[in-house]
Amino acid sequence: MRLVGVPGLRKVLIPLIFILPASLTWLSCGGAPAASTQTSGIKYRAFITNNVSAGTTGAGIYVVDASRDVRAPGSVISAGNTPGMMVVTPNHAQTLVFSGNGTQFSDNQFSVINNAGESNAAHVTLPGMTESFVVSPDSSAAYVAVPTAPVVGQSQGVVEVISLNSGAVANTISCPPLNPNPPTPPPPPVCITQGLGDQGINPPYTFLSIGNTGNRLLAFSGSGASNAVANMVAVITPSSIGTASPVVTFVPGFDHPVAAFFSSDDNTAYVLNCGAECGGTQASIQTLDLTTNTAGPPGVVCTPGGNPPCIGTLNIAAGSEALVNGSTMYVAGTPMPAAACTGQTTAAQTCGLLSVVDLSTMTLTTSGIAITDGYHNRMALGANGQLYIGSRDCTEIVPPVPTPPGTEIRGCLIIYNTLSTAVGGAAAGGVVIPPANGDVTGIEPIGTRQVVYVVQGGSLDIYDDTIDALEYNPNNPNNPGKVNALIGNFIDVKTVDF
Repeated sequence: MRLVGVPGLRKVLIPLIFILPASLTWLSCGGAPAASTQTSGIKYRAFITNNVSAGTTGAGIYVVDASRDVRAPGSVISAGNTPGMMVVTPNHAQTLVFSGNGTQFSDNQFSVINNAGESNAAHVTLPGMTESFVVSPDSSAAYVAVPTAPVVGQSQGVVEVISLNSGAVANTISCPPLNPNPPTPPPPPVCITQGLGDQGINPPYTFLSIGNTGNRLLAFSGSGASNAVANMVAVITPSSIGTASPVVTFVPGFDHPVAAFFSSDDNTAYVLNCGAECGGTQASIQTLDLTTNTAGPPGVVCTPGGNPPCIGTLNIAAGSEALVNGSTMYVAGTPMPAAACTGQTTAAQTCGLLSVVDLSTMTLTTSGIAITDGYHNRMALGANGQLYIGSRDCTEIVPPVPTPPGTEIRGCLIIYNTLSTAVGGAAAGGVVIPPANGDVTGIEPIGTRQVVYVVQGGSLDIYDDTIDALEYNPNNPNNPGKVNALIGNFIDVKTVDF
């Protein structure tokens, strides 16, 4: 889910941007170290984060040859005490990694990894946990949502702007309350609420989404704020930082939004409203006009020859995670109350739902597809039309040990066949739930092959898109879907080469 959230006050306030201190630690004196010469030499690599240190196993980033499913020799790449979530920059030069466990001992380290040198170039200590950060299309800056960051004199929550050229915090975006002794003349407004004037709003930014050009960043609060705040979208204009133009515009009229996808011209954002699952009322896809910063109307309105042709709000069963492929949006979520597992033979009593939306017409083309429940926050389209969807805190069916033949095993991963023909055990438009337990924390299709790497329950599994099951790995023939000698508690996986 992204940085995005929001609220509204009626009193006119003049907010400011605070540049909050963040500690930057270089790994060598005088700047970033030179690229290491002790690299793996692998041409197509996957980075995998391991967040535990025990015995000979060290926390850090493991390198795997993604063309052969073989672990690279050598040491792990250092990336904090408990490295987890990763984002690869668009130019594939760097991988950004967050290390933090949400406890008082969390190091909250945000690392910039030099992909060519397989080394930690620099790291910043964030003022709190993050679960969403995005990169500008030109790979020059990272935007990090820190919902628990303390801000003097106001509610918590900031967006850190990190320069990927220097590795340092360049700016911190927040909207503090009115200065009791404003200067004359007053400073230009930094944050405004559409239709309500200047506001002293500071939501706990949790999720972020960035446009195609990088000049629009949307921030959402999800379920981590009051309804007034959580029902707004913060439209951030990075190019306005340091100018007389407003940096943040809060747009009301949404229902606990958590993510957005952009039209090719960046004029329209398709906002995913989480609704009831996140403490709101109704999940939906809702347009946001970024030329006027206005929310789409409650219903769908189509204008002949319009661009986009249809605007407004399309209600769906549930939605906490989505993926767009062309004009098709796949949306997963768990309704409140949860849905029955219609069409599935399972001991689970509740299920989530998958919906398919045509964005060009804002219509629901397929609905009511039963999937595992929980909070869905991972989705990726693999080869052969296979859509992988992962959640956390789902209803699991854990087998006894030893496991009798035919015993149901159910976890938080599903594979949906988007094709009109059967694939493996999945009928056209059918669902496969692999027999594996645990939360899904990483999904990465391997672009050069018909396999997908999935991190579930702390383990890396390799799925074959032609059969929707664990692949046969000749390098580890006794353990289908596994990489030999890859030991740890893994969190995320990303391929780092084109």
